[in-house]
Amino acid sequence: MDVFAGLLEGPRARGAFMIRACFEPPWSLRIADEAPLTVMIMDEGEAWILPEGPGGDAVPRHIRPGDIAIARGPDPYVCCDDPATAPRAEIGPGQACRPLGPAHVGRYRDLGVREWGEARGAPVRMLIGTYQMRGEITARLLDALPPLLVLPTEVWRCPLTPLVADEIGRDEPGQEVVLDRLLDLLLIASLRAWFARPEAVAPAWYRALGDPVVGPALRLIQDDPAHPWSVTELAEKAGVSRAGLARRFTELVGEPPMTYLTGWRLALAADALRDGDKELTVAAIARRVGYGSAFALSSAFKRVYGVSPQEYRS
Repeated sequence: MDVFAGLLEGPRARGAFMIRACFEPPWSLRIADEAPLTVMIMDEGEAWILPEGPGGDAVPRHIRPGDIAIARGPDPYVCCDDPATAPRAEIGPGQACRPLGPAHVGRYRDLGVREWGEARGAPVRMLIGTYQMRGEITARLLDALPPLLVLPTEVWRCPLTPLVADEIGRDEPGQEVVLDRLLDLLLIASLRAWFARPEAVAPAWYRALGDPVVGPALRLIQDDPAHPWSVTELAEKAGVSRAGLARRFTELVGEPPMTYLTGWRLALAADALRDGDKELTVAAIARRVGYGSAFALSSAFKRVYGVSPQEYRS
């Protein structure tokens, strides 16, 4: 499996929040739902998305019909008709809508099956799919994305857009499952198209795969995480000194080899806990990713994820 295939196999929506949002200009919403990832398709009209998070890549973007935008949480952002329009309401955790001022009470409301906003048939319409929980998206994928990315329709016309527009308003048995899988497909297709763009910035570890010193060490770690790797053994297999590998690895990847190995093992364990066979014990997962016991995995897992493997699985 190539590294990007491994990166993109992670999305698993469960009861995702999906709506068609309808607006009458002037309009503005502050999104503070802390969701890990939101996919937005501009169906009709135009909009601005203004990230509020830190970083020079968190720049406002103007989207037009057919454009797809992907916002990475948990930092808030504003969706509006114009950057000068002050927010009328705030969307909080659980998609709770809070009006910002008495003049806006009742301004945004349910309009029908998965349709929400000011009025049905309003001139501005967005198709929105939101992953509700961080566990539905691997940390490896989230870390590879900027706060906001946009795929203009001029560079990529998404073949799934008509299907999303048709299915989002259906009220049939099993429709939530259909929409969950459709959101996963939409995200994977969009990210595959984005990663192929020249402006896409791949994560440091991916860029380091092309390095003649660090690349072999990274592949060894990724291909066999259960092996009891040491910096000395990795250096020997890469044909360099221990100090040379440690220095070069940290320089290119941004962390020492053993720190990267730990993060890779825990990410694989998290994926197995989330999507793997429920009969697979924590001890079996621990052995699969390179820990000698369930206790050793649990200690490391809780230190990074804040909960035990069993709690994470639940």
